[in-house]
Amino acid sequence: MPIRVKTRGNETAEQMLRRFKKLCEREGITKDVKKRQYYEKPSEIKRRESMRLPQKLFAIRAEAAAAAVRGGGGGARGKSAAAGGRAGGARGKRPGARSSGPRSGGSRA
Repeated sequence: MPIRVKTRGNETAEQMLRRFKKLCEREGITKDVKKRQYYEKPSEIKRRESMRLPQKLFAIRAEAAAAAVRGGGGGARGKSAAAGGRAGGARGKRPGARSSGPRSGGSRA
């Protein structure tokens, strides 16, 4: 599907070109063009992928270990736990507010 960019109101050519480049990046066209700029033998592609695989596995294992140290318990919760979710039900409260969760460290009553 071709990418079409229509001019808006008082938009300059530079602004329109910037929007076109962003659209191309979102669609993955820029990445594909760079990838196909030079011919790469199938054996080189396989070798590059095989070199990248251990790095991916290491990163996954390191994330699982970090989650276990934080008290995540494992990889069953996926990326949502590691992507910023707070333990103890403190989500949505103002920073510095005390929670009544198990990790609050007690309350003064």
